[in-house]
Amino acid sequence: MAEMNVFKPKGDAKNEATTKTARAIIDNEAAARIAKTARLRAAREARGPVVVEPVKKAKKKAAGK
Repeated sequence: MAEMNVFKPKGDAKNEATTKTARAIIDNEAAARIAKTARLRAAREARGPVVVEPVKKAKKKAAGK
């Protein structure tokens, strides 16, 4: 007598199947995103440090009077 409801209504089975499928898709996309991030991070680290030179300001032209 631990469980009184032995059978589930049909609607719940469809909802559970949809939820299970959606969660599987989301989990696969998350795994792909994590793998891509790791791959890009490794490629960026292998490239070495990026040296950024300061930008020189352009000289302003004197206004003619």
